Order: sequence, then C-alpha cells, then structure tokens
Amino acid sequence: MRNRRYLPFLLSVCIIVLDQISKALIVHFIPEGSVGASFFGNFLWICHVRNDAVAFSIGAGLPEWVKYIFFISLPLLLMIALSYAIIARRFDSELTAAERWCLAGIVGGGIGNLIDRIFRSLRVVDWISTNNYGWFGMERFPTYNIADAAVVVSVILLIIIVLFSERRKKHE
Repeated sequence: MRNRRYLPFLLSVCIIVLDQISKALIVHFIPEGSVGASFFGNFLWICHVRNDAVAFSIGAGLPEWVKYIFFISLPLLLMIALSYAIIARRFDSELTAAERWCLAGIVGGGIGNLIDRIFRSLRVVDWISTNNYGWFGMERFPTYNIADAAVVVSVILLIIIVLFSERRKKHE
C-alpha cells in the first residue's frame, strides 16, 4: 500500500506539534534567562534560554549570513533529503520500516528547530536543563528541547538498528 510510506511522517508531525506547543508555553510563562520550575531537587529545571547556534552553542559567534547557510539552508536540504529517503521506492532494499521511522524522528526534530530559526531570528528556544553532577566537567548538561531530544533518540536508535540488523549481517 502506497500510503504506508507516509506513515512515519505521523511521528514527525507529533514531534513538531509537541515541540512548538512546549516552546510557546515556555516563551509565554517563563521570562528568558530564568528558571520557571525545579523538580527532583536540583536535577531537572524547566527554564527559558535561547540558542543562536547549534548543539553545545557551536557557531554562536558566526556572522549572520553564515548562520543562514549552515543553520537554515543546509538543514532544510537535509530534511528534504531524509524525507525523500523515507518515501522513495528506490530505498526499499536499503531501509527497513524501523529505519524509516528513525529518519522521521530526525526530520520532526530538525523541522521543529528550523521553525525556531526561521521565525525566532535564528534563536532556538531551549527549556530542559538536567544536572550532570560534574560528569564530563559540566555541572549541568546543555539545555535542550523536545526537537533536540527527538533527534538524539532517533539517531541512537538508528545506529543500534543498523549495527544489529540481521539483514545487514546477511549481506556481509
């Protein structure tokens, strides 16, 4: 059935909607640069910060025109390419259904952050901060959002699936 190819995009849409609703609530209720709530002692903070770069604030000092290329144009092209891979028949022998769902998770998270970059002046709303207890030299893990979490979880699952796939072992 042809429509099955589009089913993973339900995950993408859910991620985008949850991400944007959560960010709208954070922007509305918590002033930028502050912590709105703390849970489990000091472990989890719900806060409002803006990231004008990518993961771990990489590229924060780049000129704006470079940010438009690397933070909007290239990620947009990547989301289009991943979306094509999800639905294209030419990848049927290379991608399993689980891999397509992982790609859809990456697409959802990527689009969630692209929406911020396009409509919030290149500044992504981050709001989840967890205590890192000094691991890796950090007291707190860098603040993130639902879109970031979706991308990380999807990539980890994709790596696990690729590494342990029976089909891949048979080809080798």
